[in-house]
Amino acid sequence: MKTAILGAGISGLSLARALVEGGLDAADVHLFESASEVGGLCRSKTVDGFTYDVAGGHILYGKDKDTIRWMKDCAGGEDAFVTRDRNTRIRFEDRWVRYPFENGLGDLPKQANFDCLKGYVEAWHARQLPGAPTAPPEFGKWVQWRFGDGIAKHFMDPYNAKIWKRDLDFLTSDWVAGRVPDAPVEDVLKASIGIETEGYTHQAIFWYPLEGGFQAISDGIGSAVLDRVRLSTPVREVARTADGWRVNGEDFDRVVSTLALTDLPDLLVECPDEVRHAMRTLEYNGLVSYLVALDRPEHPNLSWIYLPHEVQGPANRVTYMSNYSPRMAPEGKTSFLCEVTTRGAAGPPDGELERQVVEGMAHAGLLSKDEVLFTDHVAVRHAYVVFDAQYHARRDAIFSWMESQDLIPLGRFGRFEYDNSDLCVKKARELATRMLDEAQRGARA
Repeated sequence: MKTAILGAGISGLSLARALVEGGLDAADVHLFESASEVGGLCRSKTVDGFTYDVAGGHILYGKDKDTIRWMKDCAGGEDAFVTRDRNTRIRFEDRWVRYPFENGLGDLPKQANFDCLKGYVEAWHARQLPGAPTAPPEFGKWVQWRFGDGIAKHFMDPYNAKIWKRDLDFLTSDWVAGRVPDAPVEDVLKASIGIETEGYTHQAIFWYPLEGGFQAISDGIGSAVLDRVRLSTPVREVARTADGWRVNGEDFDRVVSTLALTDLPDLLVECPDEVRHAMRTLEYNGLVSYLVALDRPEHPNLSWIYLPHEVQGPANRVTYMSNYSPRMAPEGKTSFLCEVTTRGAAGPPDGELERQVVEGMAHAGLLSKDEVLFTDHVAVRHAYVVFDAQYHARRDAIFSWMESQDLIPLGRFGRFEYDNSDLCVKKARELATRMLDEAQRGARA
């Protein structure tokens, strides 16, 4: 069963490896990758001894122990990873506030603490009343419904405006399901008066490769199938045939696409106009990732932080990159990874954006400009799925047609799903199991 996998990011590599491990002849697996290296959104870059992840700070954690173990084993096993305690903060003016925000109200100035506690209790109480409204579908209104006016004003609204670059009611609230745990009101009350509480315990511990950045994981997964990857080979044309598919003029029995759905209309020879329109109008954000290399011997014990205020510059999140592994920076040096989102695909940034990033971090008290050795950046076209009111209708139309054509979508942007790397790997391995089962059934028929 000759199989074309479009894209050699972590989803495509995981699928290819799982197919080969499951018994498919490696000669029947062909990966097309436009870049000169594998990894996709899980790539890393090293400049003068400083390594950073090109699509924002990645960590390895997850609920599925089998998936995490498989990813570690592929990348060299436990000894190839360091274990880290998550220590995240919000930079609120000149203060460090525990994350998530509602668990750190006691760290705020007194008036902001009162505003947030009052709004949270009022919102919580309103949800307990008979006939109380259910969760609003608009994200901005959901923030008010869930957290109240104070937390919306002081953190959620300005921070999310930085990320999404849209009116918050343009977004729907479905993307937060399962991602924003509901802090017990008792925890919020305790936090407000200074009794420490802990949120997001599922991320309390994470793992990170000792060498090479997060790309060490995708490289490890790909090591078993690297000879099946056609690097620097962009997909130019995908056409349905009587017996399967033709990719760049070559025949295949089946095709799995991890390419962004927004790019497929330019590649498909035949596709209904309404499906092309649905693909092209899916909403997403790009990202510019900045490495800031520092002449500083050590960082505070932090993993990453959030910057909600405009005066803190355009970056919304800053990873203490050199804290992830002792080999992410030269000895005696440290580094930051700063993330700046863009509405739609990120293009090459100008020097002004870089200046604003560094100025904002200096204003936030994260660095002094004389510590900066150099900066580097990578622009990532697709980084965040944006959930708007037409998201589900568009995907339903797209997947209904793709299923009818036996064109299989996979991956974060191949399916336009807000999946972390571990979930991408899990879904790729599950797809491999289904494909192998189908091949066996076909062989017996």
